[in-house]
Amino acid sequence: MKTTRRTAEAAPPRESNRARVHALLRSRITSLALLPGAPLSENELAAELDVSRTPVREALILLGEESLVDIFPKLGTFVSRISVDAVLEAQFMREALELAALREAVQRADGEDIAALRAILDAQRAAFEAADDDLFFEQDEAFHRRLMEASGHRTLWRTVTTAKAHLDRARRLSLPLPRRIEHLIDEHKAVVDALELRDAPRAEQALRGHLQIVFADIGTIQAERPELFVDIGELPPPSRPRAHPGVRA
Repeated sequence: MKTTRRTAEAAPPRESNRARVHALLRSRITSLALLPGAPLSENELAAELDVSRTPVREALILLGEESLVDIFPKLGTFVSRISVDAVLEAQFMREALELAALREAVQRADGEDIAALRAILDAQRAAFEAADDDLFFEQDEAFHRRLMEASGHRTLWRTVTTAKAHLDRARRLSLPLPRRIEHLIDEHKAVVDALELRDAPRAEQALRGHLQIVFADIGTIQAERPELFVDIGELPPPSRPRAHPGVRA
């Protein structure tokens, strides 16, 4: 009787489970499907995702390293609240990288790049008309990714995405502000128009103003939803487990 032995390649490795759980939870946190301050249960997450507790625990440790999860002794594990300092730091990095890429895009962008960006603008308008903030946010991300790709740096967006988790949460909270999405679309169009004309100063001014709108929004959002932001002194410092090899504590 012939037997089949599962090989290492056929069996789903623990690493892939950890990566899957981490990616899913990170997406839920940055999309605000899991609100800041929400409790997280290893047992419940493991049951929901049909994995053991180990990859869930390891994913939470990694999220803690990204300051997206806080683990408080004897209190539990929670989605971290939004840190204004972290938002501003992420904005600083994003602005530096995107503006540097834009300068090269002005020289390199071709008709295909411009057409792709204008198609995304059309998709953004459709999302706005459908009152679909989630779809608009997806198209906003697509716009900035495609703009960076026009510079020739096709993998750089991954670095930006990794760094801006707190910023993304603030950006999502800003979308319901009066006329915010309409203004964002107009700002995107101004960038594309300048890019098509190869007008570097105008393109840079348009993109910088667009990216810096978070400075005006963050105070309004924090005043309206203070429970979602870090309140210094409210809780003791979180404890980050040291059990996982290769993860800094």
